[in-house]
Amino acid sequence: MRIGEDEQGLRKILDMTRLVSMALLGLHFYYYCYLAFQMWQLTAPLTDKILTNIANAGIFNNFHKSKLIALGFLFISLLGSSGRKDQKINYKKGLYFIIVGLIIYFLSCLLLLMKMEMEIVAVLYISITIAGFILMLTGGSLLSRVIQFQLQNKDIFNKENETFPQEERRIKNDYSINLPAIYNMRGKTRKSWINITNPFRGLLVLGSPGSGKSYFVIRHVITQHIVKGFAMFVYDFKYDDLSCIAYNTYLKHRHSYPIPPQFFVINFDDLSRSHRCNPLGHETMEDITDAAESARTILLGLNREWIKKQGDFFVESSINFLTAIIWFLRNYKGGEYCSLPHVMELMQVDYEPLFSVLGTEKEIEVLVNPFITAYVNNVMEQLEGQIATTKTAMARLSSPQLYYVLSANDFTLDINNPEQPKIVCMGNNPQKIQIYGAVLSLFVTRLVKLVNKKGKLKSSLIFDEFPTIYLNNIDSLIATARSNKVATTLGVQDFSQLRKDYGREQADVIMNITGNLISGQVMGETAKQLSERFGKIMQDRASYSINSTDTSVSLSTQLESAIPPSKISSLSSGEFVGMVADDPLEKIDLKAFHCQILNDHEALKNEQNKYKQIPAVRKVDNTIVQKNYLQIKQDVQDIINSEMERILNDPGLEHLVVKKNL
Repeated sequence: MRIGEDEQGLRKILDMTRLVSMALLGLHFYYYCYLAFQMWQLTAPLTDKILTNIANAGIFNNFHKSKLIALGFLFISLLGSSGRKDQKINYKKGLYFIIVGLIIYFLSCLLLLMKMEMEIVAVLYISITIAGFILMLTGGSLLSRVIQFQLQNKDIFNKENETFPQEERRIKNDYSINLPAIYNMRGKTRKSWINITNPFRGLLVLGSPGSGKSYFVIRHVITQHIVKGFAMFVYDFKYDDLSCIAYNTYLKHRHSYPIPPQFFVINFDDLSRSHRCNPLGHETMEDITDAAESARTILLGLNREWIKKQGDFFVESSINFLTAIIWFLRNYKGGEYCSLPHVMELMQVDYEPLFSVLGTEKEIEVLVNPFITAYVNNVMEQLEGQIATTKTAMARLSSPQLYYVLSANDFTLDINNPEQPKIVCMGNNPQKIQIYGAVLSLFVTRLVKLVNKKGKLKSSLIFDEFPTIYLNNIDSLIATARSNKVATTLGVQDFSQLRKDYGREQADVIMNITGNLISGQVMGETAKQLSERFGKIMQDRASYSINSTDTSVSLSTQLESAIPPSKISSLSSGEFVGMVADDPLEKIDLKAFHCQILNDHEALKNEQNKYKQIPAVRKVDNTIVQKNYLQIKQDVQDIINSEMERILNDPGLEHLVVKKNL
């Protein structure tokens, strides 16, 4: 320990060694410049005798021998020197002084060969040699002042320290999604795999626009699940990006299914390439709760602000009114006219005939009675508040194109029916999101109800830009569908987007209930929440203390965030962080990952160039669409006329005729 007497003793030894070095150099000068010393009258018999004895020891057998020995003692004295530490001094400066000093120290002997007076030669030789000696002494002192530990870490962003081991095995099963990747481990690039071995626990894919959600993750979920024989539903926000991938993968692998599935598309923009499907088909609507759920989905999809106001009087009144109309049509003539277009047209009928007709259905009497009472008692302000809001919202769906797609059935929504498996793609349009989103929300709600049952095929539900549609009780789907082999994939840009469209509570549940999570670049609160989810790892820490004589270094390890929010906020496209959920029979110890997903860009581009376009379903022109539109209006008018005639001609039903009290 360099304290107390030990440090003082060491300093004395170093000083003595340096004095020995200087003394040897002085004897060297006295021996080889003896004639000059005689001229200066600096010789004496005693010193001559001492010099003779030293020379007999062999120290002056060679001209450079004494200089080398003096230099050796100088370097020994410098080894233990400890100057005042300085961050600005580096090894380069000290070595420069030493090298220049060495050159001068040894090349000064050339001066002795000059043909000049001995005194002048001796003075030049001694001066220049001493100058070289001093330069070496200065360089050695500078080296002792250099801080041995590099204070400025080259890894200023702490990237290497925040790396951790990741799963390098490819773990496959009949349901898995396996994504090849590379990751950094202490400066070395290693290969890894993202193994989603249990997709039935839900997969949440986060990432801002351009982060690569679809290209690096969702497209592989589609292709790998079709290869493994899944029935599938794809919500394609930017039609037909994902639908085209699903269709061409289906063409390539449909014969590997035990029963080849059928491929269907819903597309409101190009009716010739769209199948028709009635989400309110009577055969799938078993009781009035199905009608209530459908009504809630439509209205909340049209009015996103109502999601946060569920339970309010006017919100629930609108839902009850729409439920009553749906259930009336479900029971009228066996549900022949139970479709969303017929529902919208029936809503537009005048209050008196509408309420009279709805009163004939006993199951909806409790739903309709408050409206009838308000009308009879002439409480029109309240009635308009209850019904006009519903009419205004539903009026946005009044379109011949929508009526055409929604008024007939080319297929049913039970996509995982073992006897009739299906792959269904539904396309939205970002420019018409408010209109199409509500209708597609109804499709999804009815589809989930049919899919989430026992005894069905394994199925995969994929939602790109999930917040653009409203799916009531999505948390229940993820929580309960696992046992029914339903895999749910949700694509979301940011947690704040989900919270805006679904409300804070529902968004928190969706975020926390999904077992598998893959995230590209996200910001703010989302990045913080993900960082906490990934946990902490042991990281090395070093602290430096500089004083006048030395530098002390303290090394330690402490728990820090494995993936801090700042790193999540600065991910490149194709770079993802996340965590997977394992299976009881197939444990995965290394669940967290931070890696670059590998896509064979050239192969994907070539494959995409060979894609076939989704074919036309039928030839549809405006005449057919308009005829269907007018027919639906006529159907509703016929329903009102026939029912009113029945009521008026039956004395037992005359009391159902609703009239306003004057």
